[in-house]
Amino acid sequence: MPTFKSDFLNIMQERGFIHQCSNFDGLDALLVSGPQRAFCGYDPTGRSLHVGHMISMMMLHWFQECGNTPYTLMGGATAMIGDPSFKDKTRPLLTRDEIDTNVRSIQESYSSFIRYGDDPIGGQMVNNADWILGLNYMEFLRDVGTCFTVNRMLSFDSVKLRLEREQPLTFLEFNYMIMQGYDFLHLHKTHGVMIQLGGSDQWGNMINGVDLAHK
Repeated sequence: MPTFKSDFLNIMQERGFIHQCSNFDGLDALLVSGPQRAFCGYDPTGRSLHVGHMISMMMLHWFQECGNTPYTLMGGATAMIGDPSFKDKTRPLLTRDEIDTNVRSIQESYSSFIRYGDDPIGGQMVNNADWILGLNYMEFLRDVGTCFTVNRMLSFDSVKLRLEREQPLTFLEFNYMIMQGYDFLHLHKTHGVMIQLGGSDQWGNMINGVDLAHK
C-alpha cells in the first residue's frame, strides 16, 4: 500500500475512499504545496441527501480538516437533464421550481459536514445554474463542443451499458457529460479549483472535465 506525502490522501487511503485518480503523483505534490480547493457536485433531484452521498461528503469534510477549501456544487442546471450514468432509463424531467425547492431543502444538510464561511478555508456552495443557464447555445457548441468527440463519449461504460442493453439514450442525456466537464473548467477559471472529487460512477464525467481543461 503506497504512502502519500499529503495528509488528505493518507486519510482517504486509510478509510478506503480511493478508487481512481487521474494523477496520483501530481495530486500528492499539489496537496503538499499549500492549501487547495476541490469540489464535488450534487444534482438536487430529491428533497434530501441520502446514504449514497455520504462518502463524497466525508471526502469534502476531511479535505477541509486538512486545511483546504471544499466547494459543494449544486447542479441546478444539470438536474434539468438528469445524470444518465448507469441508469436503465431516462430520469423524470424536473421543472425549475421543483429543482429550486430541492436545492433549498437540502442546503442545510451540508452544514452538518462542512464549515461554511468567509474564513480562509470556509466551505463555499455554488450552483451551476448561475453559469450554465445563461450560455449562448451556438457559442457553447463552437467553443466547448469541439473539444469532445462522439467516439470517446461512446467509449464510457455508462454510455456503453445503455447501448448494449438497447435502451434509449436521448440527445439531452448525451449532453450531461459535457455540462459536468464544463463545471470543472468554470470553477477552475473563476475560483481556482484544481481538484474534483466524486463517486466511481462519475469517473467518465470527471475525466471529461480534466481533458476539457487541458484542451
